[in-house]
Amino acid sequence: MTHPHPQLEKKNHTVDVCVVGGGMAGLIAAVAAARRGASVVLIHDRPVFGGNASSEVRMWICGAHGHHRKETGILEEMQLANLHRNPEGLYSVWDSVLFEFGLMTPGLTSLLNTSVNNAKMKDGRLTAVDAWQLTTQIWHRVEADYFIDASGDSILAPLSGAETRVGRESHEEFGESVAPKRADLRTMGNTLLLQLEETDREQAFTPPIWAYRFDNDTNLPSRVGNGFGHNFWWLELGGLQDTIGEAETIRDELLKTGWGVWDYMKNIGPQAEKLQNWRLRWFGALPGKRENRRYIGDHTMTQHDVEAEGRFEDIVAYGGWSMDDHHPGGLYYPGKATLFHKAPSPYGIPFRSLYSRNVPNLFCAGRNISVTHCALSSTRVMATCAIIGQAVGTAAALCVKAGKEPGQLEADAIRRLQQQLMEDDCWLPNIERAPNPLMISATVKDSCSGDLEALLSMPEREPEKSVAHWEGPAGACIELSWEAPVSVECLRLIFDSDLNDAKRMPCRYPLEGVKMAMPSSLIKAYRIEIKESVGGSWQPIHEKTDNRHRRVVLPVGRSIAAIRWTGLATWGDSGLKLFAIEALDQPLPLTYEPKPGHHWNEVVAAIPAEDLQEPDHGLESKSPGKGRVGA
Repeated sequence: MTHPHPQLEKKNHTVDVCVVGGGMAGLIAAVAAARRGASVVLIHDRPVFGGNASSEVRMWICGAHGHHRKETGILEEMQLANLHRNPEGLYSVWDSVLFEFGLMTPGLTSLLNTSVNNAKMKDGRLTAVDAWQLTTQIWHRVEADYFIDASGDSILAPLSGAETRVGRESHEEFGESVAPKRADLRTMGNTLLLQLEETDREQAFTPPIWAYRFDNDTNLPSRVGNGFGHNFWWLELGGLQDTIGEAETIRDELLKTGWGVWDYMKNIGPQAEKLQNWRLRWFGALPGKRENRRYIGDHTMTQHDVEAEGRFEDIVAYGGWSMDDHHPGGLYYPGKATLFHKAPSPYGIPFRSLYSRNVPNLFCAGRNISVTHCALSSTRVMATCAIIGQAVGTAAALCVKAGKEPGQLEADAIRRLQQQLMEDDCWLPNIERAPNPLMISATVKDSCSGDLEALLSMPEREPEKSVAHWEGPAGACIELSWEAPVSVECLRLIFDSDLNDAKRMPCRYPLEGVKMAMPSSLIKAYRIEIKESVGGSWQPIHEKTDNRHRRVVLPVGRSIAAIRWTGLATWGDSGLKLFAIEALDQPLPLTYEPKPGHHWNEVVAAIPAEDLQEPDHGLESKSPGKGRVGA
């Protein structure tokens, strides 16, 4: 069949929140907004989620330094799911974890391979964006009340007229001691990563003839290190150019440079002996970016804010990575590749830095938030970006319900936002979580004389290496009871998932293999029982044998006199650890469990039978003759 005038299809979407960019910040922002009740469309211009953490770039996820400083919330949930089903650290499996969150979260519609290229404005507000989906050749228009730019490159800024910064501020502008004397447009550069694999025999390598040639270590000062490249983050170029406008040229240079660096390491340099049995397992084609446009919000975070621990009243996230400033010359620069300036861990990040000051319904999340270059050198790392994403997604859903722009949220609304984030296991340093009324009136006891006071205290981690958890043997239980039945919506639990483990994906693959496993301290099996009346009998309502979550919220939805949790087993430890148990009179987003896939036979049975009949070619059947085998 032919079509005389084929037309490109157009699809319209109308939602509460539109998120642009499906890296760790954008994906988590979209999931958070959907879980908190907003309808969400997520637009991402790549075939997989994760951005710099995805299989396309493969940078490991870094965050705050220090004891129990690890970022939790949805990020920890994703990483635990990855540990559970990805013991060999394969990036395709990690992609499948992120696919699950992006495509199977209720209330969230994701458009992959789709690039935003136009925006509609009315009275200074964003009202819609247009995006082209490369694979389907469909134009999508997404109308929304609120927009979140998590694209990294801040694509919504030039389309909406939102004010941005680019490059390095002068020392004079904010009085930052590590800023250059004069402002410029230079940035940190882009990186193409390599991943190496060890084998049981010697491996040869022949570089492309067009690769750059390196003949001694003076070409690569302070880079190669112990011979394995340490994740090759230092393979960096582009900071002297425009990392957006000249991205293709920078990528081409990185390809020629990367092949040349591996040739030097493998065949020429002193590392060659160590690398005899190693081969190049993977070389990226999509550079990971560190810096370009940054939004200007109601507050611009500076070096001073970081060093003063960010003690803002409107803190909604935190950082804790050093101010890690890369020279814009990257690999061209003969000196030390990066300068680390001390930063406290943690320091707070304010809500006022997470939205545009002149486009009122536009949030930003990730490396493009309202910070100076100096502050960006710390806030840009992905674990920090991830919890910023959760803060912004949660805030967008709150704005939907309140009918207000982010800049209009008053102190009470900010406190509610902070409480919601802490309910969802996002730690906010120096912010106290209000106790639920049901817990104030509850009697709490256990079967083993554990530390119930630590169990009921904040925070739900041990940032100061002090005991903040309850311990007990396998089979021990904790009981909450009331003098008369009370209405309980849900039970919230926080388990120990080892917040000293960054849960990073591997950067290389040694012969003995990569070992990724569930934290041995995490509760694996437990049982929940209730009494509906005082003096009544226990009734089981939940039992789990393969728990993979740190934060667990289970529905109760009835009037009860008591509820009991029994810990049955961990993923390895002999004893049980619990950071929090609480009955709540208000519903919370429940523990996410994807729906099981259908059996293949069910899928086939749903296809009309006539679509699966033998093809009718309109010719009489003949004996098969000689012919080519189809490819």
